[in-house]
Amino acid sequence: MTSSVVHLSRLARWGVTLARRRALVGIENDPNAPAALRSLVRLARLATLTGKSGTRDYAGAFRAIGPAAIKLGQSLATRPDLVGEEAANNLLSLQDSLPPVPFAQIRAAIESSFGQPLEKLFSEIDPVPVGAASIAQVHRGVTTDGRKVAIKVLRPGIREKFARDIQTYEWAAAHVEAMGGEASRLRPRLTIANFKRWTNSELDLRREAASASELAEQMAGVPGYRIPAVDWDRTNGRVMTVEWIDGIKISRVDELRARGHDLGAISERLVISFLTQAISAGFFHADMHQGNLFVEDDGTIVAIDFGIMGRIDRRARQWLAEILYGLTTGNYQRVAEIHFEAQYVPSYHSVGEFATALRAVGEPMRGKPVKELSVGQMLDGLFAITRDFDMQTQPHLLLLQKTMVMVEGIATQLNPDINMWDTAAPYVREWIRDELGPEAALADRLKQDTETLLRLPGLIRRVEEMFPPKGGAPEPPPLPEIPLITDKREGRGVLGYVAASLIGAGAVWGAVALGWIG
Repeated sequence: MTSSVVHLSRLARWGVTLARRRALVGIENDPNAPAALRSLVRLARLATLTGKSGTRDYAGAFRAIGPAAIKLGQSLATRPDLVGEEAANNLLSLQDSLPPVPFAQIRAAIESSFGQPLEKLFSEIDPVPVGAASIAQVHRGVTTDGRKVAIKVLRPGIREKFARDIQTYEWAAAHVEAMGGEASRLRPRLTIANFKRWTNSELDLRREAASASELAEQMAGVPGYRIPAVDWDRTNGRVMTVEWIDGIKISRVDELRARGHDLGAISERLVISFLTQAISAGFFHADMHQGNLFVEDDGTIVAIDFGIMGRIDRRARQWLAEILYGLTTGNYQRVAEIHFEAQYVPSYHSVGEFATALRAVGEPMRGKPVKELSVGQMLDGLFAITRDFDMQTQPHLLLLQKTMVMVEGIATQLNPDINMWDTAAPYVREWIRDELGPEAALADRLKQDTETLLRLPGLIRRVEEMFPPKGGAPEPPPLPEIPLITDKREGRGVLGYVAASLIGAGAVWGAVALGWIG
């Protein structure tokens, strides 16, 4: 178990790194942050003799702290409307511009993980990586049977580094949550627990390959979106090999336009493909930043990097679809009811008041392109609602929220005039009709009732085990209830027990003296 001194040392070092680059000024200025946390942040800034005004180097701070912090920065890089153009552009360097690991180490990692020479697996590997990210780097290669592939290899020692950092994140989250108030409502401990689970999955490339295979099956019938094929013979926990993709990164808008692509169509296709994954399949690519999406010559979007995936159960997907549809149609009353049904809002609040609060946020967004909206004001309004109605953070939906932010950011970059609500509404409406209509409700009821009937024999057997049939021995007679001296009855104390003992002893002595007891 890592000591508190070690955790404090790490946090102090990270705090100084962030403070020097003014990456903590936002927390210091946030009135909803715990006072103790704001004081610590201010102390870190003052200790580094850093003023509030000046350039905020987020990418440099996250990169200096380590790979776990880099993963957070990657999610913020897709929202220039939220963090600002300067910060977004600065954070883009975290996605594919990190210093690569020397190829000699990569060769050694591949050979040790497969237990055979590199030449038996690949006839050719480019020693210069095509991308070097926080967890792994990718090399272009050719298999011994002549197929072009992308070879993803974990950075040596990255698993151990993540484990150390996450231990400190857990320690810090526990202490922040103990501060109460807004920090407790946001449930940082559970958030870090989910982050730990996601990253452990991302650090096992076999699981990433399995996720790619599963998502490919789910999206097989969706035109214009596909997943590269996995080479299972050249994949293990530290190395993953997939088909090489010849395409343009979706972030290169000018190049896409020069090739004659319809950016509006690509934007809509991206939104619909995400909704298909999240709502229809309940299994979605949760790391859809610009570096992980390519566009082929025919306009097909190809996704890569499946280390972070999200799952949503059917009931949560139904709530999600109804919430989205309610916002697109202005049915705020139904959206409010769903929040109460899902127990996202405590029952002591008013459904009507919550619907009115949603209307105040939703109405300014309806029917307008994103470029005409103040996203900052919209988010401020939503955060105010969560605070006013005591809504706790839902960690199981954090990946979904993060991915929705990414998709919206990319879609807006491709087509600033896209109306997210109008794009999503037809798909959501059709899904609701198919999945929540009368036929679907009847089918669900038949399925549930059949499953219940099939469980009845097992239930009866368990009941019999708890209440077995009577055996051959006769039932014991009823026994009188005898008060024990350990019972604390009303009106009986220590003196009562002493008196009862003396009377009992005297009665026994008298019976012996009279010869009643031999």
